[in-house]
Amino acid sequence: MRSEVIRRGADAAPARSLLRADGLTDEDFDKPFIGIADSWNEIVPGHIHLDKVTEAVKEGIREAGGVPFAFGVPAVCDGIAMGHRGMRYSLISREVISDCCEVMVEGHALDGWVGVSNCDKVTPGMLMAAGRLDVPAIIVTGGAMEAGSLGGEAVDFQSVFEAVGAYHVGRVDGEFLRSVECAACPGAGSCSGLFTANTMACLTEALGMSLTGCGTCLATDPRKLEIARASGRRVVELVRQGITPRRIVDARSFRNAIRVDMAIGGSTNTALHIPAISREFGCPVDLSEFDGISREVPHITSLRPAGRHHIKDLDDAGGVPAVLNRLRGSLEDAPTVSGRSIAGIAESAAVRDPEVIRPLDDPFHAQGGIAVLKGNIAPLGSVVKQAAVSPKMMVFSGRAKCYDSEKDAVEAIKSGAVGAGDAVVIRYEGPKGAPGMPEMLAPTSIIQGMGLGESVALITDGRFSGATRGGAIGHISPEAYEGGPIAALRDGDVIDIDIPNRRLSARLTDEEIAGRLGSARAVERPAAGVQGRYRRLVTNGANGAYLGRDPAPRSVSRRARRARERPPRGRPGRRRRTRRA
Repeated sequence: MRSEVIRRGADAAPARSLLRADGLTDEDFDKPFIGIADSWNEIVPGHIHLDKVTEAVKEGIREAGGVPFAFGVPAVCDGIAMGHRGMRYSLISREVISDCCEVMVEGHALDGWVGVSNCDKVTPGMLMAAGRLDVPAIIVTGGAMEAGSLGGEAVDFQSVFEAVGAYHVGRVDGEFLRSVECAACPGAGSCSGLFTANTMACLTEALGMSLTGCGTCLATDPRKLEIARASGRRVVELVRQGITPRRIVDARSFRNAIRVDMAIGGSTNTALHIPAISREFGCPVDLSEFDGISREVPHITSLRPAGRHHIKDLDDAGGVPAVLNRLRGSLEDAPTVSGRSIAGIAESAAVRDPEVIRPLDDPFHAQGGIAVLKGNIAPLGSVVKQAAVSPKMMVFSGRAKCYDSEKDAVEAIKSGAVGAGDAVVIRYEGPKGAPGMPEMLAPTSIIQGMGLGESVALITDGRFSGATRGGAIGHISPEAYEGGPIAALRDGDVIDIDIPNRRLSARLTDEEIAGRLGSARAVERPAAGVQGRYRRLVTNGANGAYLGRDPAPRSVSRRARRARERPPRGRPGRRRRTRRA
């Protein structure tokens, strides 16, 4: 075992001496050493109960004859970070979390580890570390929050943002807004809809990296601690059997996860996380994989924000195994950390509510939840949650209203400067430009709350929340900061959105776009510390915003390639303006 370097022989005496200070005894030095990456904290509602989950994992490890060592990793609550500079740290935290896991597992020669996770960037960060380290591992996701209740109706975090929009146009008063605020988030767990955290929990199970049933089991369900305890036992078995993540997860696993993603209508953020995770496992997938599978796999659940159901309803209907059962004809068999195969799990599962998880021949939508759009605004691609788009917005033409920050856009929307028939463009919010590609739930939810959800589109080189619904298109690549065509747009330009045909274009010629880019002024924002390092290393949204520089795809113009290769400090000969947003 890996830990023998700190357990065996005379040369390991100093390490053993320090481990004895931790409480280890002679008999412990004959056992596997298992780390637990614990993202518990007292800030994030999805994580306030993870100390109990970690204790259950420890019990399982001890029962199986291992020695548990818990260590902390950070977690950012996107909902609390939303709308201010803190949101620029959220996506960055994915890389930090991955690095923390690597540092602790490798630094202490651990034989295996368990990731106790829950929220948006923590689960993908831990999965990235699992693929990179290839040390026996299991992920335990902490479970969803129960939906709140107000006047007999279910409410959730998305309800609060939409109530803010309704308040700003006088559709509701301050008392109603406060009542929604107080009811929407009743306790521990990740937000109750199929937002990013819960989407990634489901996809972790579909990838085979968590035990069956973990993805949809609520935070308050007693089964969660049982699953955690079983995960602790199982990781010790994986260590003894020498089964590592790369022996479990391969290209088949990622395609299966994307199939589940399309079927449940998951968050668009999966189009960032799955490519980044797949690279760490050595079998990269890209946006073309998402779009190809989306055309083949129908959308068979309708959870918030696309529909009225919540994670509890999906769990009651059979959870991820029931979704796999529906998809079993298209799945590729692959192993899982449980020792059972995906095909075996799918065959033995049952759908307990056919309205929550519909048959393939009676879907909510004929195609999957996510669509990838390209065109002269987004040569490398952009992403929309088509399952949450009104039929009226599937094909839309609008007048551009351009804003160089989320803050400017939100102020304009609240002031009434945006109206029916507009296409709000929010740029310089990409991975490099922000930096950190902030998630934007405020503008989309305010649009919905103002009653403009079927008449206003939003497009950005940043990203939207998993709670977003409506004609919101994100991840536009290349981003404005690296010279992408979105930087050329001006107020009044006509933007055409055609989701069925996967097109996003402005009514501009290539020559007009090139001419405008030649005189464009890049928006510079100070980026020190971790933000500065991230800006220097991060790739664009179409590539999953992972760290590292790859050659530009051949489909990118020579001009765009040059823009990408330049240091991100504005273009020579152009006046730069500095804006704090």
